[in-house]
Amino acid sequence: MLIAYDPIFAHPLPAGHRFPMAKYELIPAQLLREGVVTADVFHKPQPVSEETILLTHTAGYWDKLKNQQLSEKEVRRIGLPQSPGLVMRERVICQGTIDCALHALEHGIGLNVAGGTHHAFADRGEGFCLMNDFAVAANYLLHHQLAGYVMIIDLDVHQGNGTAAIFEGHKQVFTFSMHGEHNYPFHKERSMWDIGLPDGTTDEEYLSKLADSLALLMQRERPDFVFYLSGVDILSTDRYGRMKITENGCRCRDELVLNTVKQYNIPCAVAMGGGYSPQLRHIVNAHCNTFKTAAAIF
Repeated sequence: MLIAYDPIFAHPLPAGHRFPMAKYELIPAQLLREGVVTADVFHKPQPVSEETILLTHTAGYWDKLKNQQLSEKEVRRIGLPQSPGLVMRERVICQGTIDCALHALEHGIGLNVAGGTHHAFADRGEGFCLMNDFAVAANYLLHHQLAGYVMIIDLDVHQGNGTAAIFEGHKQVFTFSMHGEHNYPFHKERSMWDIGLPDGTTDEEYLSKLADSLALLMQRERPDFVFYLSGVDILSTDRYGRMKITENGCRCRDELVLNTVKQYNIPCAVAMGGGYSPQLRHIVNAHCNTFKTAAAIF
């Protein structure tokens, strides 16, 4: 198993900013402390190349990012301060997801400690996302003919609106998003298949819907590569999620997805996505369960 991680993920934002960056340092530390993995599985990605970025993002948007020329409105939409360090972090995240995908092609699975930046569009960022790592990695695989038909399984509580828009009408990428119907973003884009869940959805309801959906997707679509966004903002403890999913329910969700791709022998790259529980341990434990599940299955 390969885990993409770099200390740049843990760099703090200005004091008082609500985005929980500390989890990116705590997840690897907890996995090592519990003996789930050894230090040799961690991989430090390099920044993704401009050539690869431009397979997904427009030249105009990339120029704004690298030259620090986003407008105040664009910065507000993203919700993160404009800085060269943040752009570099996003480049490392994107390459980390590519590296996980390349590892998965040979070994079945690769996991990024960060990633899941699914609110970034081709020409703009929003919702804490500057560049869309799953879209960048999917286009990399397709461009280099390393995959022919890619599926993105997005189980963050928020719809992957940027991902949906980037791949709208695409013949080689299938986008599936199961999310809170009444949650952000309030204007939803159109994925190939969207399932909007009501506030207060429980473990039983969630897992039943997911199991049925995965069975149908695998039988009908037969992808040869899967990207899985395992956001833990579905937890009942999440300040924004509005769901009633327990930590065990979240773990069972991961088991469902990863057992399914293993059963169909489909390589899979995983990114962590969102998580905003007031107590950081709830976020870290749930994310660590994703890695534990992957280690057990693969």
